[in-house]
Amino acid sequence: MASILVFLQIAGAVALLLFGLGLVRDGVTTAFGLRLKTALGLGTRTGPRAFASGLVATLGLQSSTATALLTASFVDRGLIRGRMAQIVLLGANVGTAMTAWIVSAGIGAVAPALILIGMGAARRERPAISGSGRALIGLGLMLISLELLDQATAPLREAPQMAAFLGMLDAAWPVALVFAAGIAAVCSSSLAAVLLVLSLDVPAALAVVLVLGANIGGAIPPVLVTQRAGVAARRLTVGNLIVRGAGCLAVLPFAGAAAEALAPLQVTGLAVEAHLAFNLVVAAVIWPFAGGLSRIVALMLPDEAPSKDPSPRWLDDAALETPPLALAGASRQALAIGDDVARMLEQTRLAFRKNDLAPLAEVTKLEDRVDLRQQQVKTYLSRLGRDADEDDRRRSIAILDYVINLEHVGDIIEKGLAAGVRKKVGLGLRFSDAGYQELDAMFLMTEETLGIAQTIFMTRDRNLARQMMEQKVEIRNFERQSAQRHLIRLREGHSQSRETSSLHLDFLRDLKRINAHFGAVAHPILDEEGLLTESRLRGG
Repeated sequence: MASILVFLQIAGAVALLLFGLGLVRDGVTTAFGLRLKTALGLGTRTGPRAFASGLVATLGLQSSTATALLTASFVDRGLIRGRMAQIVLLGANVGTAMTAWIVSAGIGAVAPALILIGMGAARRERPAISGSGRALIGLGLMLISLELLDQATAPLREAPQMAAFLGMLDAAWPVALVFAAGIAAVCSSSLAAVLLVLSLDVPAALAVVLVLGANIGGAIPPVLVTQRAGVAARRLTVGNLIVRGAGCLAVLPFAGAAAEALAPLQVTGLAVEAHLAFNLVVAAVIWPFAGGLSRIVALMLPDEAPSKDPSPRWLDDAALETPPLALAGASRQALAIGDDVARMLEQTRLAFRKNDLAPLAEVTKLEDRVDLRQQQVKTYLSRLGRDADEDDRRRSIAILDYVINLEHVGDIIEKGLAAGVRKKVGLGLRFSDAGYQELDAMFLMTEETLGIAQTIFMTRDRNLARQMMEQKVEIRNFERQSAQRHLIRLREGHSQSRETSSLHLDFLRDLKRINAHFGAVAHPILDEEGLLTESRLRGG
């Protein structure tokens, strides 16, 4: 009975740790998600910036797995090159090791204060404040979980059975490696596994072996999650697993020597110090060969054959007499149109970044398909059965509004943004470094806005709709500030700004219009809740 109670206490402490991690990740995403994604998407032009982006993103998200999945999504959309993405994940691995070091640095006494401050902030309506509050609560819970984990494992540290079990693992390092990898994979967190090792009284060399296993296990969940993603995303996560696996296997025979070398450097505990040292060494060794690694993984996972243009598979005529089924199919088709628009944005941004007109050929084809699909959705919904009630009709109108907005966005991309990129490339125009960075950031923010719009369209989540409106204001402010900075550069006599002046302002205007179309998906939801006013004019 006592052993079961100890097991439940350990499991509960680990569950609290994972719950705290999740709160921190969700809170930071709510508060700074767009800024983090923008920094990650833009911070990959050089190796040091890519490394720093991965490290900072992981310190914020408290999870190298989350950073890996976010980076994989950028790679899948052609926004980050394979070599730079691998360097981002090297920074992410160091970031999660630094997180372990910070969390275990003996600051548990401040946990109640963090939770108290977090509770006050989490009740505020502004996403930046409420998200920060949830992150503070999560950090406080993580610190408390470490105290609970230390208390729960105290009986194990004194139990002869645990000594025998650890002795068996110490005599079979490969088994210990697999054991720790399994724990990290099940928890989807190398951080949780390392902190669990920290709480146990294990021999120094075995602690290093268990930390190596945790590093391998932490690289497995991203590989599993990206199995259905594009080949570029799969290459990234498989490459990260290869890097961690090869590094662990190379260090495993020297675990004892590594433990002795790290012994004088201990501040928080051998497991955490070994975790940080391992990832720093791997980053230093792999960084120069990141390009070669990307090419090797590309040979292992070759490009997929392009698929043919599918028909509107979700518009089933047989479902028209059952309105809920027909509306579900139309909604899924609307999401597919949104995916096409997202691809148009990605390819236009790629052409803008690389000064290459080739990606725009796909934009033209996709624009034609968006026009066709939105017309098919409108025709389909016009034939909805007579059994449709008032809620069904409102949902039908919401779907129509959304696909019409998406069709307008497709027109703006093809006739505005793509035309501007063609002008830029055809005339050999070059933006100033500051102007280019501002426009590229605006592109990335627009892509993220579309992702939020797709989610709001399906879930009708009020909090997310509110966040969309606040983000719309943020983007509008960004557009105005960029225009003002551009005019300042003109007054200062920058020749590149003078040559690209009309183009810069056209890009800003078109991206602002696109964001307004995406933001429209939130209006009906907030209007139903009475959160919108008839006019934006202030009262007298």
